Amino acid sequence: MTVKSSISLTDEQDAFVRSLVAAGRYPSASAVLQQGIDLLRRQVEADEADVAALRAILRERLEGPFLSAEAMSEQVEAMIARKRRDVAS
Repeated sequence: MTVKSSISLTDEQDAFVRSLVAAGRYPSASAVLQQGIDLLRRQVEADEADVAALRAILRERLEGPFLSAEAMSEQVEAMIARKRRDVAS
C-alpha cells in the first residue's frame, strides 16, 4: 500500500533529489525518498542490534568472573588475532 505524504526539503536536499532523477538513477523524487527511508530504517535496526549486543556483553561481563587486566589483554589480543585471520581468509 502506498500513502501520500507531504514533506519539506531544504533547497540543497531538493537539488540533490532532482539531480538523481535527472541523471536517471531514480525514476522519481518519491523513489529517491523511499530508498533513503529504507536505508535509514536498516541503519536504525543495525544500530539497535549493536546496542542490544553490547548490552548483552556488558551484562555477561558484569555477571561473569573477574579477570585481571593482564588476562583481559590476552583475551582481547586473541580475539583481534582471530578477527584478522577471519578477514584474511
